[in-house]
Amino acid sequence: MSGELSYCGQLVREQDADRFLLAQFAYAEHREALYALFAFNHEIAKTREVVSETRLGLIRLQWWRDAIAEIFEGETVREHRVVEALAEVVRVYDLEREPFDLLIYAREFDLEDVLPSDIEGFLNYAAYTHNPLMELVVRVLDAGDDPVQPVAVNYALIGILRATLSFAKQRRCYLPQDLLTERGVYLNQLYDLKPQDGLPKVIEAVADSFLEGVQCENRFLKAMNRLSILYYKQLKRCGYDVFHPRMVLPPAFKEIRLFLNW
Repeated sequence: MSGELSYCGQLVREQDADRFLLAQFAYAEHREALYALFAFNHEIAKTREVVSETRLGLIRLQWWRDAIAEIFEGETVREHRVVEALAEVVRVYDLEREPFDLLIYAREFDLEDVLPSDIEGFLNYAAYTHNPLMELVVRVLDAGDDPVQPVAVNYALIGILRATLSFAKQRRCYLPQDLLTERGVYLNQLYDLKPQDGLPKVIEAVADSFLEGVQCENRFLKAMNRLSILYYKQLKRCGYDVFHPRMVLPPAFKEIRLFLNW
C-alpha cells in the first residue's frame, strides 16, 4: 500500500495543519474520509479570501452547492478531486446532505463583511461554521454519543480568536461589535495591525465563553478538545494579547502533549 497522501490529504496537510494532525487520532481506515471532508471545508471557507466581490463569492459557493446536489441526486459527479472524494465518502458512510448545505450557507455570512453584534452572534457564527462539519465527522467515526457541539464550538471559538490578526490583514473581523465599541477598539486601527489597549479585554470577554470540563471518549474528539484547551491556555498566558510574539508560535510540544493525553 502506498504511503503517499491523497490529493485531499496533501491539501489538508498544507492548508489546515491542525485538522490534519487531529486526523491522525482517527483509525487509519477513516482518515481518507476525514481528509475529504476537511478539504471540502477548506474550499468553501476560503471563499472570502479568493474573490474580489460578493457576487463572485456567491457564484463560487453556488458551484459547490450544485456539486453537492449532484452527488446526492445521483447525477454525474463533477471532475474535481475534492468533489470526487466527497462522492465516495457520501456513498460509503451514507452521509446526509443537510450538513453540507448548512456549511455552504454559513459561509455566505463571510461575504457580507458584517460583524456579529454581540457574543451570542459570535457563538452562533462559530456553531454554524463548525457544527455541521463535526456532525459529518461523527458519522464517519461512529462517535454519536460524545458531546459534539461543545467540542466544535470550543475549537471554532479559540480558532477565530487566534486568527484575529490574520483576518485583520484581509480587512475582516468576527469580534462582537458591542464589545469593540465598549472597549474603544477601532476597526481601522485593527486593520492597520495597530495594537489597542481595549483589544485584549475584548478577546478575554469572548474567551470566557470557552466551555471547560468537556469529556469525550472518541479519540479524535478527545484530541480536538485537548488541542482547543492548549490554545486557550496559551492565549490566557499571553494576556489575551493577539499581538504577543508567542501567539505566532504553537504551544510548546503540542503534538507530544496531544499524544500523551491520548
